[in-house]
Amino acid sequence: MKLRCAVLDDYQGAAASLADWSALEDRVDVEMFHEHADDEEKLASALESFEIIVIMRERTPFRASLLERLPRLKLLVTTGMRNASVDLAAAAAQGITVCGTRGNPEPTPELTWALILGLARHLVPEHQALRSNGPWQSTLGVDLFGRRLGLLGLGTVGSRVARVGLAFGMEVAAWSPNLTAERAGEAGVQLAASMEELLESSDFVSVHLVLGDRSRGLLGREELKRMKPTAYLINTSRAPIVDREALVEALQEGWIAGAGIDVYEKEPLPADDVFRTLPNVLTTPHLGYVTERNYRTFYGDAVEDIRAFLAGEPVRKLN
Repeated sequence: MKLRCAVLDDYQGAAASLADWSALEDRVDVEMFHEHADDEEKLASALESFEIIVIMRERTPFRASLLERLPRLKLLVTTGMRNASVDLAAAAAQGITVCGTRGNPEPTPELTWALILGLARHLVPEHQALRSNGPWQSTLGVDLFGRRLGLLGLGTVGSRVARVGLAFGMEVAAWSPNLTAERAGEAGVQLAASMEELLESSDFVSVHLVLGDRSRGLLGREELKRMKPTAYLINTSRAPIVDREALVEALQEGWIAGAGIDVYEKEPLPADDVFRTLPNVLTTPHLGYVTERNYRTFYGDAVEDIRAFLAGEPVRKLN
Protein backbone atom coordinates (compact mmCIF):
# COMPACT_ATOMS: atom_id res chain seq x y z
CA MET A 1 0.00 0.00 0.00
CA LYS A 2 1.56 3.28 -1.09
CA LEU A 3 1.74 6.35 1.12
CA ARG A 4 0.05 9.54 -0.05
CA CYS A 5 1.84 12.87 -0.36
CA ALA A 6 0.14 16.25 -0.84
CA VAL A 7 2.07 19.19 -2.26
CA LEU A 8 0.17 22.33 -1.25
CA ASP A 9 -0.14 25.81 -2.77
CA ASP A 10 1.52 24.98 -6.07
CA TYR A 11 0.19 28.27 -7.47
CA GLN A 12 2.13 28.20 -10.72
CA GLY A 13 1.69 24.48 -11.37
CA ALA A 14 5.46 24.22 -11.34
CA ALA A 15 6.19 21.63 -8.65
CA ALA A 16 5.79 18.57 -10.87
CA SER A 17 8.38 19.75 -13.40
CA LEU A 18 10.98 21.19 -11.02
CA ALA A 19 11.93 18.00 -9.15
CA ASP A 20 12.24 14.30 -9.90
CA TRP A 21 9.16 13.03 -8.07
CA SER A 22 9.50 9.72 -9.94
CA ALA A 23 12.17 8.81 -7.39
CA LEU A 24 9.27 8.24 -4.98
CA GLU A 25 6.81 6.47 -7.25
CA ASP A 26 7.46 2.96 -5.90
CA ARG A 27 6.35 3.95 -2.41
CA VAL A 28 4.47 7.25 -2.64
CA ASP A 29 1.60 8.68 -4.66
CA VAL A 30 2.09 12.44 -5.03
CA GLU A 31 -0.79 14.87 -5.57
CA MET A 32 -0.36 18.58 -6.33
CA PHE A 33 -2.80 21.15 -4.97
CA HIS A 34 -2.81 24.38 -6.98
CA GLU A 35 -5.47 26.39 -5.16
CA HIS A 36 -4.99 27.94 -1.73
CA ALA A 37 -7.43 26.88 1.01
CA ASP A 38 -8.20 29.29 3.86
CA ASP A 39 -10.91 27.23 5.53
CA GLU A 40 -9.42 24.84 8.11
CA GLU A 41 -12.45 22.57 8.02
CA LYS A 42 -12.17 22.02 4.27
CA LEU A 43 -8.38 21.76 4.44
CA ALA A 44 -8.49 19.10 7.13
CA SER A 45 -11.06 17.14 5.15
CA ALA A 46 -8.95 17.31 1.98
CA LEU A 47 -5.74 16.24 3.75
CA GLU A 48 -6.94 13.67 6.28
CA SER A 49 -5.84 10.69 4.16
CA PHE A 50 -2.26 11.90 3.54
CA GLU A 51 0.77 10.65 5.45
CA ILE A 52 3.14 13.23 3.92
CA ILE A 53 2.53 16.91 3.21
CA VAL A 54 4.85 19.39 1.51
CA ILE A 55 4.12 23.06 2.14
CA MET A 56 5.49 26.21 0.51
CA ARG A 57 6.85 28.54 3.19
CA GLU A 58 4.08 30.17 5.26
CA ARG A 59 1.34 29.99 2.63
CA THR A 60 -0.73 27.51 4.67
CA PRO A 61 -0.19 27.60 8.46
CA PHE A 62 -0.05 24.29 10.30
CA ARG A 63 -1.16 25.13 13.81
CA ALA A 64 -2.01 22.61 16.50
CA SER A 65 -5.72 22.81 15.65
CA LEU A 66 -5.06 21.60 12.10
CA LEU A 67 -2.40 19.05 12.98
CA GLU A 68 -4.64 17.28 15.47
CA ARG A 69 -7.18 16.74 12.69
CA LEU A 70 -4.61 14.90 10.56
CA PRO A 71 -4.09 11.60 12.42
CA ARG A 72 -2.37 9.90 9.45
CA LEU A 73 0.25 12.62 8.98
CA LYS A 74 3.79 11.42 9.68
CA LEU A 75 6.02 13.82 7.73
CA LEU A 76 5.58 17.54 7.13
CA VAL A 77 8.12 19.17 4.79
CA THR A 78 8.36 22.94 4.68
CA THR A 79 10.42 24.76 2.11
CA GLY A 80 13.13 26.76 3.84
CA MET A 81 14.66 26.08 7.24
CA ARG A 82 12.44 28.45 9.21
CA ASN A 83 8.65 28.53 9.25
CA ALA A 84 6.89 30.44 12.01
CA SER A 85 3.49 29.20 10.81
CA VAL A 86 4.20 25.58 11.81
CA ASP A 87 3.65 24.55 15.43
CA LEU A 88 6.77 22.41 15.83
CA ALA A 89 5.99 21.43 19.41
CA ALA A 90 2.48 20.26 18.54
CA ALA A 91 3.86 18.29 15.61
CA ALA A 92 6.46 16.60 17.81
CA ALA A 93 3.85 15.75 20.43
CA GLN A 94 1.78 14.10 17.71
CA GLY A 95 4.74 12.12 16.38
CA ILE A 96 5.01 14.16 13.18
CA THR A 97 8.50 14.76 11.82
CA VAL A 98 9.02 18.23 10.36
CA CYS A 99 11.85 18.75 7.87
CA GLY A 100 13.03 21.79 5.93
CA THR A 101 14.89 22.46 2.72
CA ARG A 102 17.71 24.65 1.60
CA GLY A 103 17.04 27.94 -0.16
CA ASN A 104 18.97 30.53 -2.13
CA PRO A 105 19.57 33.99 -0.64
CA GLU A 106 19.73 35.93 -3.90
CA PRO A 107 16.07 36.20 -5.05
CA THR A 108 14.81 38.44 -2.24
CA PRO A 109 17.52 41.11 -2.64
CA GLU A 110 16.79 41.11 -6.37
CA LEU A 111 13.09 41.75 -5.75
CA THR A 112 13.95 44.41 -3.18
CA TRP A 113 15.77 46.33 -5.89
CA ALA A 114 12.93 45.80 -8.34
CA LEU A 115 10.65 47.55 -5.84
CA ILE A 116 13.12 50.34 -5.10
CA LEU A 117 13.68 51.05 -8.78
CA GLY A 118 9.99 50.75 -9.58
CA LEU A 119 9.17 53.33 -6.93
CA ALA A 120 12.04 55.67 -7.77
CA ARG A 121 11.23 55.78 -11.49
CA HIS A 122 7.42 55.51 -11.14
CA LEU A 123 7.49 52.54 -13.49
CA VAL A 124 3.91 51.37 -12.93
CA PRO A 125 2.11 54.68 -13.64
CA GLU A 126 4.43 55.42 -16.58
CA HIS A 127 3.86 51.93 -18.00
CA GLN A 128 0.11 52.19 -17.55
CA ALA A 129 0.07 55.62 -19.22
CA LEU A 130 2.04 54.30 -22.18
CA ARG A 131 -0.23 51.29 -22.62
CA SER A 132 -3.40 53.41 -22.44
CA ASN A 133 -2.17 56.18 -24.76
CA GLY A 134 -1.90 58.49 -21.79
CA PRO A 135 0.65 61.28 -21.30
CA TRP A 136 4.17 60.76 -22.62
CA GLN A 137 6.21 61.30 -19.43
CA SER A 138 4.25 62.56 -16.46
CA THR A 139 6.63 62.03 -13.52
CA LEU A 140 10.12 62.98 -12.40
CA GLY A 141 12.25 60.08 -11.24
CA VAL A 142 13.98 60.04 -7.87
CA ASP A 143 17.76 59.80 -8.18
CA LEU A 144 19.47 56.98 -6.32
CA PHE A 145 22.98 58.38 -6.74
CA GLY A 146 23.92 60.39 -3.68
CA ARG A 147 20.80 59.40 -1.74
CA ARG A 148 20.84 57.52 1.55
CA LEU A 149 19.71 53.91 1.77
CA GLY A 150 18.88 52.81 5.30
CA LEU A 151 18.82 49.09 6.02
CA LEU A 152 17.05 47.63 9.02
CA GLY A 153 19.11 44.44 9.25
CA LEU A 154 22.43 43.59 7.64
CA GLY A 155 22.31 39.82 7.46
CA THR A 156 22.42 37.60 4.40
CA VAL A 157 19.76 39.58 2.52
CA GLY A 158 20.54 43.04 3.85
CA SER A 159 24.24 42.82 3.01
CA ARG A 160 23.40 41.90 -0.60
CA VAL A 161 21.01 44.84 -0.87
CA ALA A 162 23.78 47.06 0.52
CA ARG A 163 26.25 46.05 -2.19
CA VAL A 164 23.85 47.08 -4.95
CA GLY A 165 23.16 50.40 -3.22
CA LEU A 166 26.87 51.10 -3.08
CA ALA A 167 27.17 50.25 -6.78
CA PHE A 168 24.51 52.88 -7.52
CA GLY A 169 26.57 55.45 -5.64
CA MET A 170 24.25 55.61 -2.67
CA GLU A 171 25.29 56.31 0.89
CA VAL A 172 24.35 53.12 2.73
CA ALA A 173 23.74 52.86 6.47
CA ALA A 174 22.38 50.02 8.56
CA TRP A 175 20.98 49.35 12.01
CA SER A 176 19.83 46.33 13.98
CA PRO A 177 19.87 45.62 17.72
CA ASN A 178 23.10 43.61 17.58
CA LEU A 179 24.88 45.19 14.63
CA THR A 180 28.41 46.38 15.36
CA ALA A 181 30.52 49.02 13.62
CA GLU A 182 33.00 46.30 12.71
CA ARG A 183 30.36 44.17 10.99
CA ALA A 184 28.93 47.21 9.19
CA GLY A 185 32.40 48.19 8.07
CA GLU A 186 33.02 44.73 6.63
CA ALA A 187 29.94 45.26 4.44
CA GLY A 188 31.17 48.71 3.43
CA VAL A 189 28.33 50.56 5.12
CA GLN A 190 27.91 52.97 8.01
CA LEU A 191 26.49 51.92 11.36
CA ALA A 192 23.59 54.23 12.17
CA ALA A 193 23.69 55.71 15.64
CA SER A 194 20.18 54.42 16.30
CA MET A 195 17.10 53.21 14.50
CA GLU A 196 15.62 56.66 14.95
CA GLU A 197 18.61 58.31 13.27
CA LEU A 198 18.42 55.84 10.40
CA LEU A 199 14.73 56.58 9.82
CA GLU A 200 15.16 60.34 10.03
CA SER A 201 18.07 60.53 7.61
CA SER A 202 17.31 57.88 4.95
CA ASP A 203 15.68 58.43 1.56
CA PHE A 204 14.89 54.72 1.21
CA VAL A 205 14.38 52.42 4.22
CA SER A 206 14.43 48.68 3.52
CA VAL A 207 13.45 46.06 6.10
CA HIS A 208 15.61 42.92 6.38
CA LEU A 209 15.07 41.70 9.94
CA VAL A 210 13.96 38.30 11.17
CA LEU A 211 10.50 38.38 12.73
CA GLY A 212 10.64 37.83 16.49
CA ASP A 213 9.44 39.30 19.76
CA ARG A 214 11.80 42.27 19.45
CA SER A 215 11.04 43.07 15.82
CA ARG A 216 7.26 42.55 15.78
CA GLY A 217 5.62 45.96 15.39
CA LEU A 218 9.05 47.63 15.37
CA LEU A 219 7.87 50.30 12.95
CA GLY A 220 4.74 51.97 14.29
CA ARG A 221 3.22 55.45 14.08
CA GLU A 222 6.01 57.15 16.01
CA GLU A 223 8.73 55.52 13.91
CA LEU A 224 7.04 56.17 10.55
CA LYS A 225 6.50 59.82 11.47
CA ARG A 226 10.27 60.13 11.86
CA MET A 227 10.81 59.35 8.18
CA LYS A 228 11.15 62.10 5.58
CA PRO A 229 7.95 62.95 3.69
CA THR A 230 9.98 62.25 0.52
CA ALA A 231 11.20 58.83 1.74
CA TYR A 232 10.11 55.35 0.68
CA LEU A 233 9.71 52.22 2.82
CA ILE A 234 10.36 48.77 1.35
CA ASN A 235 9.40 45.56 3.11
CA THR A 236 10.35 42.19 1.60
CA SER A 237 10.95 40.60 5.01
CA ARG A 238 7.91 39.95 7.20
CA ALA A 239 4.70 41.98 7.37
CA PRO A 240 4.28 42.15 11.19
CA ILE A 241 7.57 44.04 11.57
CA VAL A 242 5.65 47.08 10.31
CA ASP A 243 2.41 48.03 12.05
CA ARG A 244 -0.18 47.70 9.31
CA GLU A 245 -2.59 50.41 10.44
CA ALA A 246 0.26 52.84 11.06
CA LEU A 247 1.63 52.21 7.57
CA VAL A 248 -1.77 52.73 5.94
CA GLU A 249 -2.12 56.02 7.84
CA ALA A 250 1.39 57.08 6.85
CA LEU A 251 0.64 56.44 3.17
CA GLN A 252 -2.78 58.08 3.22
CA GLU A 253 -1.65 61.12 5.19
CA GLY A 254 1.61 61.63 3.31
CA TRP A 255 4.02 61.05 6.18
CA ILE A 256 6.12 59.18 3.60
CA ALA A 257 6.18 59.32 -0.19
CA GLY A 258 5.33 55.67 -0.74
CA ALA A 259 6.10 52.03 -0.04
CA GLY A 260 7.10 48.85 -1.81
CA ILE A 261 5.47 45.84 -0.18
CA ASP A 262 5.87 42.13 -0.88
CA VAL A 263 4.63 40.66 2.42
CA TYR A 264 1.25 40.85 4.15
CA GLU A 265 -0.26 39.67 7.41
CA LYS A 266 -2.95 37.81 5.49
CA GLU A 267 -2.02 36.06 2.25
CA PRO A 268 -3.37 35.92 -0.37
CA LEU A 269 -4.31 39.56 0.10
CA PRO A 270 -8.13 39.96 0.35
CA ALA A 271 -9.79 41.43 -2.74
CA ASP A 272 -10.93 44.56 -0.86
CA ASP A 273 -7.64 45.20 0.95
CA VAL A 274 -6.56 48.84 0.99
CA PHE A 275 -3.05 47.96 -0.21
CA ARG A 276 -4.58 46.98 -3.55
CA THR A 277 -5.77 50.55 -4.16
CA LEU A 278 -3.37 53.01 -2.51
CA PRO A 279 -1.79 55.02 -5.34
CA ASN A 280 1.59 55.46 -3.63
CA VAL A 281 2.19 51.73 -3.02
CA LEU A 282 3.98 49.28 -5.29
CA THR A 283 2.73 45.83 -4.31
CA THR A 284 3.82 42.33 -5.28
CA PRO A 285 2.22 39.04 -4.14
CA HIS A 286 5.08 37.73 -1.94
CA LEU A 287 7.42 37.08 -4.84
CA GLY A 288 10.65 37.45 -2.86
CA TYR A 289 11.57 33.76 -2.98
CA VAL A 290 9.57 32.84 -6.10
CA THR A 291 12.14 32.04 -8.77
CA GLU A 292 12.79 28.95 -10.86
CA ARG A 293 16.18 28.24 -9.31
CA ASN A 294 14.81 28.58 -5.79
CA TYR A 295 11.87 26.32 -6.55
CA ARG A 296 14.21 23.69 -7.97
CA THR A 297 16.12 23.77 -4.68
CA PHE A 298 12.94 23.66 -2.58
CA TYR A 299 11.25 20.78 -4.37
CA GLY A 300 14.43 18.84 -5.03
CA ASP A 301 15.20 18.91 -1.32
CA ALA A 302 11.60 18.00 -0.50
CA VAL A 303 11.99 14.81 -2.53
CA GLU A 304 15.27 14.13 -0.74
CA ASP A 305 13.60 14.74 2.64
CA ILE A 306 10.87 12.23 1.83
CA ARG A 307 13.33 9.57 0.64
CA ALA A 308 15.46 10.02 3.76
CA PHE A 309 12.39 9.77 6.01
CA LEU A 310 11.28 6.58 4.30
CA ALA A 311 14.77 5.18 4.85
CA GLY A 312 14.47 5.91 8.57
CA GLU A 313 17.13 8.64 8.51
CA PRO A 314 15.38 12.05 8.30
CA VAL A 315 17.49 15.01 7.16
CA ARG A 316 17.14 18.73 7.91
CA LYS A 317 14.84 18.00 10.88
CA LEU A 318 13.26 21.05 12.50
CA ASN A 319 11.65 19.36 15.53
